[in-house]
Amino acid sequence: MADTPTNYTDENIKTLKWNEHIRKRAGMYIGRLGNGDNPGDGIYVLLKEVIDNSIDEFAMGFGKTIDISIDGKDVTVRDFGRGIPLNSVVDVTSKLNTGGKFDDSAFKKSVGLNGVGTKAVNALSSSFYVESFRDGESSYALFSRGELEDSGKRDTKEKNGTLVRFTPDEEMFGDFTYNLEYVVSMVKNYAYLKKGLSLTLNGTQYISRNGLLDLINDNISEQPLYPPIHLEGNDIEIVLTHGNSYGENILSFVNGQNTRDGGTHLAAFREAVAKTIKEFFKKDYSPEDVRQGIVGAISIQIQEPHFESQTKIKLGSTYMWEKTVKNPDGTISTDRGPTIRSFVNDFIKTNLDNYLHIHKEAASAIQEKVIASEQERKEISGIQKKTKERAKRASIFNKKLRDCRIHYNDRLPASRQHEAEDTSIFITEGNSASGTITKVRNANTQAVFSLRGKPINCYKESRKHVAENEELNLLIAALGVDEDMDNLRYNNIIIATDADDDGMHIRMLVVTFFLKYYPDLIRRGHVYILQTPLFRVKNKKETRYCYSRKEKDSAVRALKSGTQITRFKGLGEISPEEFKDFIGKDMRLDLVNLNDEESIAEIMEFYMGDNTPDRQDFIRGNLRSEEELEDINI
Repeated sequence: MADTPTNYTDENIKTLKWNEHIRKRAGMYIGRLGNGDNPGDGIYVLLKEVIDNSIDEFAMGFGKTIDISIDGKDVTVRDFGRGIPLNSVVDVTSKLNTGGKFDDSAFKKSVGLNGVGTKAVNALSSSFYVESFRDGESSYALFSRGELEDSGKRDTKEKNGTLVRFTPDEEMFGDFTYNLEYVVSMVKNYAYLKKGLSLTLNGTQYISRNGLLDLINDNISEQPLYPPIHLEGNDIEIVLTHGNSYGENILSFVNGQNTRDGGTHLAAFREAVAKTIKEFFKKDYSPEDVRQGIVGAISIQIQEPHFESQTKIKLGSTYMWEKTVKNPDGTISTDRGPTIRSFVNDFIKTNLDNYLHIHKEAASAIQEKVIASEQERKEISGIQKKTKERAKRASIFNKKLRDCRIHYNDRLPASRQHEAEDTSIFITEGNSASGTITKVRNANTQAVFSLRGKPINCYKESRKHVAENEELNLLIAALGVDEDMDNLRYNNIIIATDADDDGMHIRMLVVTFFLKYYPDLIRRGHVYILQTPLFRVKNKKETRYCYSRKEKDSAVRALKSGTQITRFKGLGEISPEEFKDFIGKDMRLDLVNLNDEESIAEIMEFYMGDNTPDRQDFIRGNLRSEEELEDINI
């Protein structure tokens, strides 16, 4: 029986200041910290929270220009909206649940409504400066880690609007760096979603005249089978076309927010497109055949959106709007608008159907694509079924997958959603490595899948041959995406291979498979490469694990004499007790990233095509130890 504390008194009760709570529980407010290597890292969330406020001003009809600059670690955002009311500048940036967006008359259909975003930026910044300009006067405030250092008012000749300048705190984010490619992508999306809004990033202007149509035309990486269909209505805009690639590439947005993980609006879009096309052709086409190779985007505007986390990457709202009202008799009731599902469905059913009746060439191209996808699916499905049955009879599946207790698509209550977000599957090669990870993993949230040798090179093989591959079929069954991406069972797919040329080759083979047949796994940020240490440097007092030769040399200098250096050439050489720290909450992961404008075919040709000098240079340049170059045989 656990010991029961006997000294639980009033002294144990603590009240944190608003900024202390944000700094202590940063994940509740910005999702993750990170150092800028991942587009989901907190420094980008901070930037986005500030820009969102400026976007909301534009959405209400004020300010057509937003200027953004990033100089090293310092960020400045200047809009030309109404400006924060001068007497409220300190309150709206340092008091939780304080802001103008609780008042529908001031803001409608904004991204953030809970009065937290700017406060999180303030609390998590070593320096945070805000100044509001209104009709010849300004009000300013300077904070450090959420603590007010200076404030005041003064006359000004500046145009109305708000200026925010902040520096994310290195105490929270470490030695971070803004990746401008991620920021450019964010700014471009703002421009596509807000036609007529001009955003300038470090002197470069971004503006769109055709909204989502520009987004698709600018970013599509292959020749579409027919000109993109662009449909607009009140509070909704969609674009769709088809290509010859596998999977679905559908971007989704709510009130200008890029909902990377989709939500109720994306589910409604996928359902409505499949249903409308089936009914138009009066054929019982499978939804997956209708959506195979689809490229599209949907943007909706709703009041008081509910997102499933503070980072706002998945919409949880069921209705277009929902309000609590007080009735004349004093009772409370809920007034709701149409469901998002019915709103999207009705719009697509009417407008897409009309479009297809008018544009016969598009309808014909869609039907040809659906029929081709159906024929291929049926042929491949039969092959995969036989492969899976053979594997089950041999009990291979149970041996290859050590599952976790919680799956990504479980219907967990809100209080346990963080567990689903933490689920991971490690894809390893060989019994030694998988055995090591299995012994020390968190069995609640971490699963292990063991490959046998190198997977097939999918780029060079036919779809039929790939479908006959037992290893890859079992992998997809383990992930749960053999029928629908929405059934993904793990939030993080982590490729864990040895840090040598064979290990890198296996990584490339697995990534190639995902790129070709399941690109959404990469587009949605689910695929990672596990970094494991190359060296252990220790003396009698201290042990350091080093992930590069540079780190090793630094450790040798720091530990001075009497050091022992161990070179790890395989995951199986690292003891389970050591490995436990490498897959814990601070494990190092490299995101496998794919920009929307990148051509999957060109990427696969470079990495897995003919053995060109450029490809050899890439492999040599990306191996993590110079000693390995001596024995490479590419």
